[in-house]
Amino acid sequence: MVLINRKPILEQVDPPRSPRETLPTMYDLPSESPEEPGLPDEFHDLQPQLLSRTLRLSAYTRDHCFTASDLNLYYDVNHPLWYKRPDWFLVVDVPRLYDGKELRRSYVIWQEGKSPYITIELLSPGTEAEDLGRFYTETATTNAESAMSANAPVSNGLEQIGTKPPSKLEVYERYLRIPHYLVYNRHTQQLRYFKLDGGQYQEQSLNSENPIAWLADLDIGLGIWEGVFEDVPGYWLRWCDGTGQWLLTDTEQAEQQAAQERSAKEQERSAKEQAQAQVLQAARNLLANGMDVAQVTQLLNLSAEQIETL
Repeated sequence: MVLINRKPILEQVDPPRSPRETLPTMYDLPSESPEEPGLPDEFHDLQPQLLSRTLRLSAYTRDHCFTASDLNLYYDVNHPLWYKRPDWFLVVDVPRLYDGKELRRSYVIWQEGKSPYITIELLSPGTEAEDLGRFYTETATTNAESAMSANAPVSNGLEQIGTKPPSKLEVYERYLRIPHYLVYNRHTQQLRYFKLDGGQYQEQSLNSENPIAWLADLDIGLGIWEGVFEDVPGYWLRWCDGTGQWLLTDTEQAEQQAAQERSAKEQERSAKEQAQAQVLQAARNLLANGMDVAQVTQLLNLSAEQIETL
């Protein structure tokens, strides 16, 4: 756990100061909690990498958006120690580096001034009920157990102030008002998409055979790609364009460019060989029709060595 310089919460003055001045910063708040449930497995490590490495936004450069996975997200100025840890999230219209100069240790809403625009949770048995909230449905027995779990205090490794923190879905919907919330179950290859509409999430229908969630305001789609990433075959979440073409990682882009360059060189070599063969065939025809070697050499700009090969 990284904890730097526990900054006290300052009392307000008249005129009041902004939360950015009075509340803890990312330097003061814990960056992780080993006791938190749902610690990532290897999939939870690889999948966010693929999401970040294939993200291409037409309206934002890489220097003006921020992506993160399993990073503490502090969201409530009234309870500055409360946080959630999304499996992956995107914030647009913020500098890639904190204040344009440093890697983030956490994401603190009152310091940044921008909420995430997309949040993605990778479902696991221990976190599914909280990730889905009211959209979680199972058998009656499981529902009862989930309700008991949901009503239990949610620990974030810190002493709580007054009341228990809200659920993850509630934070994304009511506190942060994140426009796009998606969840993915890799075991069932099920992608679910919730869009903020009128202050509440409404689940969007997806094509069951080709589930792609289209985010029109960002001009990008998210679907399930069957392939190999970092030498691991599986069904992965991956960004795509409006035609359904999967967007490439940086490595794939480099490999594609190298393949295109090799192909261009091969085509150039083949074209030269074909042109040379045509010239030599023309020389054969002229020699067969009685033209002397000197004339053929001069006419076709051939060397004596090339004529000798005929």
